[in-house]
Order: sequence, then C-alpha cells, then structure tokens
Amino acid sequence: MTVKSPFNFTVADRFLKYVTIDTQSDPASDTVPSTAKQKDLGRLLAAELQSIGITDAHLDEYGYLYATIPSNVGKSVPVICFCSHMDTAPDCSGTGVTPIVHKNYQGHDIILPDDNTQIIRLKEHPDLKNQIGNDIITASGLTLLGADNKAGVAEIMDACYQLINHPEIKHGTIRILFTPDEEIGRGVDKVDIEKLGAFAGYTMDGESAGNMENETFSADGAKLIITGVSSHPGFAKGKMESAIKIAGQIIAALPVELSPEATDGMEGFVHPVGVEGHVETASIDFIIRDFDDAKLKEHADVIRKVADNVLKHFPGSSYQLQVKTQYRNMKSVLDRHPQIVEYGMEAMKRAGLNAKLCSIRGGTDGSRLSFMGLPCPNIFAGEHAFHSKHEWVSVQDMQKAVETILHLCTIWEERS
Repeated sequence: MTVKSPFNFTVADRFLKYVTIDTQSDPASDTVPSTAKQKDLGRLLAAELQSIGITDAHLDEYGYLYATIPSNVGKSVPVICFCSHMDTAPDCSGTGVTPIVHKNYQGHDIILPDDNTQIIRLKEHPDLKNQIGNDIITASGLTLLGADNKAGVAEIMDACYQLINHPEIKHGTIRILFTPDEEIGRGVDKVDIEKLGAFAGYTMDGESAGNMENETFSADGAKLIITGVSSHPGFAKGKMESAIKIAGQIIAALPVELSPEATDGMEGFVHPVGVEGHVETASIDFIIRDFDDAKLKEHADVIRKVADNVLKHFPGSSYQLQVKTQYRNMKSVLDRHPQIVEYGMEAMKRAGLNAKLCSIRGGTDGSRLSFMGLPCPNIFAGEHAFHSKHEWVSVQDMQKAVETILHLCTIWEERS
C-alpha cells in the first residue's frame, strides 16, 4: 500500500522540545558518552517510546537508545533500522537553545532576534527558495539550533508514533537506534550490531528534502609530531630550533589547492585542525578526506613532503607522522546491496519528492555502520547550516521525512 498523508504529525512539537535539551558532545572527554547530559535526551526518548507501547525501549550504559517495533505481518521481512544521533556539535553553543517558528516564510532574510547581527540571508541559503509558504524553525541568534540531528530524532520518533497508531501500515520488524557522540567521531564506537539484528539501516541526517546520500568521504586522522631544539632564549643564537615555529612554517607551506576552502565536489583535502606545543616539541592534528581511499595515502604523503622540505632548514630537528583510520566511503558496501538505496529513492518519490542521489563531503554514523555489517545510506532530515547560529529546518520538510520513513517500511514489506 501507499501511505496516505496528511497524518496527525507530531514531529514539530517533538523537535521544539528536544532542541531545548543541551546534548553537546566534548572531544576532550574520554568518557562514554563524552558528556553525561546526552543521556538526558536519551532518557526522555525512551520514556516517550514506552508511553506509546514500545516496551523494550531503553538507554544502555553508554548512552545508546535501542527500541523495537514488532512486525505486523505474517511473512518474513528483513529487519530495517532507523538511526539518528542525539548530540550536537562542539563548534557552537547548544546551551539555552530558544527555538523560533517563522510561519509562512515568504522569501525574506531572517533576522534572529537575540542578536540582530545574525541574519539568515536568502542569497546565502538558496534552499530557502524552496520553502515559500512553509514554517521555518531557527534558534534565536545566540546558539545553534540542533537540527543536526534532532530533526532526525524527531522524525524517527514521529514515525514510531504513526506506526503504532496506524496498524494499517504493514511492515516488518523495525529497529530504532539513537547514538551519542556522532559529532566527535565516536557515534558507533559502542553500538551492539548483534543486538540490533538488522539487515539494513538508514540514518536520518541529511540536508535538502529529497536528497539521499550513498557515498561519503573516506577519512583518516593524522598527527605530525615535531621535535625541535630547545635553548635558553638569551643564548639561543645558532642553537634554538623552535618546534612551534617549525609547525607554523609547515602549516603555511601546505598546498592551498588541497585545503577545504579551495575544494568542492569530489575533491579531497588536507586540513590542520589543531596545534599545540612548546619550543622543544609541537604537534599538528590533521583530518584527511577523499572519496577515493587510495588518495588518502597520497594526501598523507603531501604532509610528509612539506615537513621534509621545511625540516631541511632545521638540521637538529625531526618529525614523525602518525596516521589513523577514521571511516571509509560507504558506497563500496552499499553497491553490494543495491535494493537498500533503491527502496530509499522509491520512498522519497512516494512522498511526493524529487528524489536525488548525492555524495556527502563528510561522514555519518552510517559510514562506519556500513563496515560493521549494517549497510546504511543517509536520508535527508531537512537540516541546513549545520553547526552554526544560522541553522534552520522547515516543519514541512520534517513531515516529508516522516512520510519517507513510513513509505520505506511499506516498501520493504511489499518487496519481501
């Protein structure tokens, strides 16, 4: 069957509540989850799921929420999982979020009231052209909104509500997974894949309505450790080789054309994201990204070449480069299960959307889940201007995401 709309959507009300709960993750923390406050949202979600009859909904010790909607058909249907992350990015404050609903948007620039220098301009956010007449949700100008990824969380929660209240929607077993710490790269570190027991997954963590992403960057992290020569600064002539200054020269010598600000599309980059040190030792942290796994090594070799050239002028100093795998392009896994993406595209079409298959210049929980045994493309959640005070989402796009989830459940049942 084709799911009919409209439903009595609850997604907007849920979203407006969830964004007021501070769930910012912390890359400097070594706890799991990295911040205990992420569990505040997790406990609320578990309670809400239990209240609508999903009795196994629970938050585990690591801050992961698992829940199951049992099959309502007699035949065998592959188990599918819907996943979103609960944390918000450390890049911008998520404390004291005040969401504002701008009803019946008419194409104007949106001035955020708590800081009128924060303006969401139509020319800088072209997808706003597709939102005429829709209801836009923003923060007030002092914080991020948290649509990344509480839009996805609210959409999955509403879809659960609709499935429970509309038994005429036929579906197999549906698994729900909400994760912490996605924004700091640890979102699936403690996921129990065996416990999930799903054949396919879908993260709800994408941007424009109708977009589906089956390809992400492959990613490595790198740390360049520089050992210089320390000396008393009053007697340093001809002796000191400052590791800090060496680090600065290395950063300055990186190829501009290989930087994030100079690349787009399918181009990869090398990006220094942190520097610390003293005269004797210093380190530079890099993220290395490309859609082609083989190019990651080439990009790391660029760092080595730059370091070699700079260190020629500092004969007493040395360096070492440590490279660590972060995640890989999920397309290689998804290509082995083409129906997972095919059904997602069909679900968006049934929701009345212009379905578009895209690549994402980033990663999602689905990147790693795919290589852990859960092939997992990424579906739009409607979130825009991630990690910033200009973040926004439309109510209508979130409703379309709910419909897409429901259609996916139906399609998997139909095709089984």
